[in-house]
Amino acid sequence: MKGFGPLFGMLADRIEALLVDKGYDADAIRQDLFKVDVEAVSPTKDNCRIPIPHDREKYRWRNLVERLFSKLKNWRRVAKPYHKTAEAYIGFVALTSVTLWLPFVHVA
Repeated sequence: MKGFGPLFGMLADRIEALLVDKGYDADAIRQDLFKVDVEAVSPTKDNCRIPIPHDREKYRWRNLVERLFSKLKNWRRVAKPYHKTAEAYIGFVALTSVTLWLPFVHVA
């Protein structure tokens, strides 16, 4: 929750919807999203008295992102960043992503 504000500040003008899990279901976050007209796609926590509806179809896309991160973390250099600079880390994430993507490329 502490890192949400700075990260959202960098992305707020580039996104239309934020797909997050129940851990990010907080009134303060929903207010921040409402201020910049970003759709909150998150189920409410189980202890919430008044459930807030969300787009279930969009929420299913979150699963694809979670599975991608799971596959990336199978690579040790992504799971535990040993790089000294952010550019080197992002470069290795890109290299790993391409390696995972290559089996799905078909030449006609």
